[in-house]
Amino acid sequence: MLFNTLEFLVFLTVVYALYRALPFRAQNWMLLAASYIFYGWWDWRFLFLMIFTTSIDYWSGLIIDEGRLTRRQFVTPACFLLCAALFLLGTDVSAVWRVLQGSSISTPLITDFMPRVLVAIPLVGSVFFLVYRTLIVLPEAQRRKATVIGSIVVQLGVLGFFKYFNFFADSLVTSLASVGIEVHARYFDIILPVGISFYTFQSMSYAIDIYRREMKPTTRFFDFALFVSFFPQLVAGPIERASNLLPQMTNPRTISTEQIQRGLFLIMLGMFKKIAIADGVAGAVDSIFGSRGVITWADAAVGTVLFAIQIYTDFSAYSDIARGVAKLFGIELMVNFRQPYFAKTPREFWQRWHISLSTWLGNYLYRPLGGNGGTVSFTVRNLMLTMVIGGLWHGAAWNFVLWGFYNGVLISLQRVLYIARGKQTIKETWLTLPLMFIGNGILTLYGRMLFRAESLDQIWLFTAILATGAGGFDYGGTMPRLSAIGGIIVLVVWEVVQYRRGGSAKFYRDLPLPVVAFAVACMIFLTFMGLSNEPAQFIYFQF
Repeated sequence: MLFNTLEFLVFLTVVYALYRALPFRAQNWMLLAASYIFYGWWDWRFLFLMIFTTSIDYWSGLIIDEGRLTRRQFVTPACFLLCAALFLLGTDVSAVWRVLQGSSISTPLITDFMPRVLVAIPLVGSVFFLVYRTLIVLPEAQRRKATVIGSIVVQLGVLGFFKYFNFFADSLVTSLASVGIEVHARYFDIILPVGISFYTFQSMSYAIDIYRREMKPTTRFFDFALFVSFFPQLVAGPIERASNLLPQMTNPRTISTEQIQRGLFLIMLGMFKKIAIADGVAGAVDSIFGSRGVITWADAAVGTVLFAIQIYTDFSAYSDIARGVAKLFGIELMVNFRQPYFAKTPREFWQRWHISLSTWLGNYLYRPLGGNGGTVSFTVRNLMLTMVIGGLWHGAAWNFVLWGFYNGVLISLQRVLYIARGKQTIKETWLTLPLMFIGNGILTLYGRMLFRAESLDQIWLFTAILATGAGGFDYGGTMPRLSAIGGIIVLVVWEVVQYRRGGSAKFYRDLPLPVVAFAVACMIFLTFMGLSNEPAQFIYFQF
């Protein structure tokens, strides 16, 4: 279910009306059901994976902290997971209904699926019981470590299979073929579940935080399930830490007038970015990166700039709408973007772009690797590993790996130069400041091209064209829609004023009311104009 659809408007209206009418505990139950409906709208079969992820980390947190599970703590997730396995993992719902009505027809549910489930359930249950009995008799330190490692292995194993199995299998076959060894790998027709990288990382951080003694586990399974599946930020973030979001699930919430006003404004801003701008430039970007004809320098340059605009307005739009919807429910989500294209250095860019992923990688990857607590080469190694893995997180393709490597090189060079200067930053003057903006902007744009490219061959082609000016300066791509052109102008002015006023998200409250009203009116007008644009799926849904 997409935010920018009539279905979501109806869905949100019904859910919000029920939410305001229900008491606290019933609110949580209703939000959990709504979140599963929201995710299942895409493909309800993959709810099983989310429930599996939820159950594993719920159990892991309790075993890490308390050493064992009570009967209720074990049975509740187990029954919920069993129901998910029976009714969500590839079953034919219409066939189930016909069987319940007494029909004796043969269905895929009866002939193919049920025997496998009936065999798998006792096997999986027996394995889990043996692992559990082994863990609870270990000394505390060993139990805690073994449990958190097991949780990480299971979660990354599921993520790795669905997202990377075919990629690594194909890469292995290609590598062996290059040295004269021919092998035949088995490939699977795997559908990538929407948002699996986001909710897996969010759930996994919960068990890690408990292991680090940074928080206590919750004993309420369905509160934890709501933390993992909360629908506004479920599919494309921000990736929340349990220490921020989970207490808002376990404690009664209040909704202030300011939250409602701010939430509606963020929803409006997000819709403007997505409908008017991102969808308005999507066709132009696709016409260039999807072209099979001659590409000119103007095509490569304009296509790269337009994609930088598209991915920012598309992704930040999702975060804005997610935060706005959450505010309507009295829930605060973290800020995921702070005007990233105003960054002066590569490191600052990552402090402003996809902040929830940047902080996640810093807390759960860079820091455990040792961070910058050693030699320069040790720090560079950790930075490179973090950024390459961050690139691979975005997708199973070599352009993402190359993009992560490129960003790792930029941040590492900045770190090395910083140390070489005696840990002194470059003094910002009227001369150096514009050069820093322009230089970092060019570096960021080239990274955007790496991210969007459809193949390594296209990367080499675009790089050669941009470096040499080959092909001339005639633009042959599709022009952006009128709503996008107007929207870009409005957004640039809006963000320039915001940046000059310190970057506060509420900067507009200090502006004269007629000025704010005019800006909002322009955004709403351009959003309605953009309804004629071809709707495009949010880019980060694929991750």
